[in-house]
Amino acid sequence: MKTLPRIAISIGDPAGVGAEIALKALSDKTVAPLAQWLLIADSAALYAAARIAGIDPSTLSCKLVEASNLPKNHVLAFGQLRAEYGLAAIDYVRRATELCLTGGADAMVTAPLNKEAVSLSGSAFSGHTEFIAKLTGATESRMLLVSEKLATVHVSTHIPLEWACQLDRKRIVRTIQLGNDALQLMLQRPPRIAVCGINPHAGEHGLFGTQDAAVIVPAVAEARALGINCSGPYSPDTIFVRAVRGEFDLVVAMYHDQGHIPMKLIDFEATVNVSLGIPIIRTSVDHGTAFDIAGHNIADPTNMKAAMKLAVRMATGKLALKAHTNTHRSAKAIR
Repeated sequence: MKTLPRIAISIGDPAGVGAEIALKALSDKTVAPLAQWLLIADSAALYAAARIAGIDPSTLSCKLVEASNLPKNHVLAFGQLRAEYGLAAIDYVRRATELCLTGGADAMVTAPLNKEAVSLSGSAFSGHTEFIAKLTGATESRMLLVSEKLATVHVSTHIPLEWACQLDRKRIVRTIQLGNDALQLMLQRPPRIAVCGINPHAGEHGLFGTQDAAVIVPAVAEARALGINCSGPYSPDTIFVRAVRGEFDLVVAMYHDQGHIPMKLIDFEATVNVSLGIPIIRTSVDHGTAFDIAGHNIADPTNMKAAMKLAVRMATGKLALKAHTNTHRSAKAIR
């Protein structure tokens, strides 16, 4: 029998829609059989969402991994910014990450948390990707956005725009490498990669800035010398259209909004966030906590389902690769 991957799901900020969309996704008969699901949550937060959604968690094909941050009799305040909820949310992520590191899970999926709530708890936090990188001891990380129509990897994410404009050739090359490796695993072939410029019209021969010619052009040349099928820099205002039309599989964006805006415009509901450069598989919804609708049973689980399915796809590939490697080693030992 085929062994199903074990996927941990952290429910995000208890006051947001994370628990609700996780429960709704696990109720979907096309999603539930795909994996052994581990739901990382507090009972108080989970059952508050369950009552709102009209879903009994005990009827779902998942195992609750109790985080025990909130008292069992806690009355949840949906939509409210609270330090204890921020603290609970990052603990769910920590628990899921530990399961992946110790072999208790093959991948993890994260529901949205609120950075301000985490900050209120006294914890320094710039984003899921950076936090997980620190937990796993990774010295670098990148954000990859994936949909059926397009994929985009970012050279920088949650930093001020003025910092993002201080380009580093080595960081660009490494971003191209990480994106290439991830897409090759998903597509089972070398991807075609387009690299964005940072200035309007990619600088237009120095008329609108020198960073494109001075930094990005050499980075693309170095990546090509490594055998990666990439080209650029291209004008950011047209390259995404060309990619969606089938010319490229992956676009390398220089900063957060350059990549996020077109991805969310192209396919907001089904775009999934994937962390690269860390030793575990992590996918995430690409929307926020939606405090304005939390607790009203109107949150759409489409994006959560997409994140869960991609986690299963990547974890299955990881397990198959591991089995192939072990078989190969055994064959060599016998010879």
